[in-house]
Amino acid sequence: MHLGRKSAHRKSMLANMACSLIEHKRINTTLTKAKALKQYIEPVITKSKTDSTHHRRLAFRQLRNKYAVSELFRDIAQKVGDRPGGYTRIIKLGNRLGDNAEMALIELVDFNELYVREQKEKKKTRRRGGSKKSGAAQAPAEAPADEAKEAPAAAAEAKAPKKEEKASKKETKEADQENKDEN
Repeated sequence: MHLGRKSAHRKSMLANMACSLIEHKRINTTLTKAKALKQYIEPVITKSKTDSTHHRRLAFRQLRNKYAVSELFRDIAQKVGDRPGGYTRIIKLGNRLGDNAEMALIELVDFNELYVREQKEKKKTRRRGGSKKSGAAQAPAEAPADEAKEAPAAAAEAKAPKKEEKASKKETKEADQENKDEN
């Protein structure tokens, strides 16, 4: 993609965008620039998996920023070490107000806390087999009673936010009417 620029401008723009992506872990840009940046940065991240002088020089040739190269090899390479490609994610954001250009968010996949969740260790439960000496008869009888107590409470909690939403809508309508009356 030439992005409507000559080669020197395009290469320096992609290098700067790549350095910003490495530094901030996500950037907002136009969709076409995000797609071009993805093609530009993915091979550089792949080279950063093996920490050698040769690969550092290859990355520096693309990025032209020694701080970005050091962060790439120090932090990012450790997180993406076992990932076989696909280091970036592009999320479409809609159109820009001024010129109606398609905007996108490009981010490094392993650095997004919303999508990367630590899984909690679950308790090991037993469905059948093996007898619990004294608690075997009591446990099945208690479980339905607990569920019956929790069901009405959950239903009441679900209704409460709806009432709050209705109340806030009424308040906004009243405020709008007061503003119209003042004008």
